[in-house]
Amino acid sequence: MMILKLIIGLIFLIIGAEALVKGASKIARAVGISPLVIGLTVVAFGTSSPEMAVSVMAVSEGNSDIALGNVVGSNIFNILFILGLCALILPLIVAQQLIRLDVPVMIAASLIVMLFGFDGRLMAWEGLVMVTIGFVYTVYIIRESRKEKNKEVLKEYQEEYGKDNKGKGKIWLSVLFVIAGLAFLILGSRWLVEGAVYIAHTLGVSDLVIGLTIIAAGTSLPEVATSIIATIRGERDIAVGNVVGSNIFNILFILGISSMVGKGGIGVAESAIIFDIPVMLAVAIACLPIFFTGRKIERWEGGIFLFYYIAYTVYLILSNQTNASMDVFTSAMTWFVVPLTLLTIIIVTMREYRRTRRV
Repeated sequence: MMILKLIIGLIFLIIGAEALVKGASKIARAVGISPLVIGLTVVAFGTSSPEMAVSVMAVSEGNSDIALGNVVGSNIFNILFILGLCALILPLIVAQQLIRLDVPVMIAASLIVMLFGFDGRLMAWEGLVMVTIGFVYTVYIIRESRKEKNKEVLKEYQEEYGKDNKGKGKIWLSVLFVIAGLAFLILGSRWLVEGAVYIAHTLGVSDLVIGLTIIAAGTSLPEVATSIIATIRGERDIAVGNVVGSNIFNILFILGISSMVGKGGIGVAESAIIFDIPVMLAVAIACLPIFFTGRKIERWEGGIFLFYYIAYTVYLILSNQTNASMDVFTSAMTWFVVPLTLLTIIIVTMREYRRTRRV
């Protein structure tokens, strides 16, 4: 029954996110907000609404590990799995703004979580700081987007988010979509958390691991759908921007608000401080050289991303077991795979740097 509850909860979250994005986008168009701003805010934030609903619900019910694991796991999943999968479908184009602004903000946000959580707790005032930074960042990108002159970018966003302007007289229907979306999100998040906690306790797995894996992947399904569809349609910069924007929103707004809602903030498990949050930070930092090389994510780079997500998941599974395979796996990753990957990234980055200097 609890497993069924978890599955239905996930379905409700997806339905709720879709309804919320659809209703909010139509309302935004009706009041004259540009498609570019809708893409940067309403859609990016709407696809993160499942993470928001689950984290707030988990904190309110005293499950801090699920709230933290959901955000950290979603950010790792978004980059390694979603971008990796999309890059395998088609090499992804990286907009210049992502390299100059958004990825550095994502790295800074990840670093803030590590620093704030180092004492084992994210306090309410720390959450307020994160939300404030998120608000300033959002206002800044909206102001910058109004200066956008690239006709191809404007056309792409117009086609993606500027459709169906006939519905201006049906605001009530859009409001209904938003209300229904929120209702599905609330109910779905409650059932998902209940089902996940039950499974974790039954299997003897920690709430943090469940949050980092099942819940993180489940709540990221809207990002999966949005990015894959955008990639197939050829809107590959939107696919990348959606993931990076979602990661920033996850940390600054979702973790920030959850810290403010929870009594005494959010507890940060020692294993998250030692391993999971550093992995999230490392993945964010790895984006810079990979995005920088030709401003593309090539198929082989997507393959590396996917490989590391599989390796990360295997590590989480093995860490809950006491067997020799864990030692073998850790040694192989530490002394062979990770150094080889770093060496490859450094060589490719240096080649690109020399190429750009010659140009």
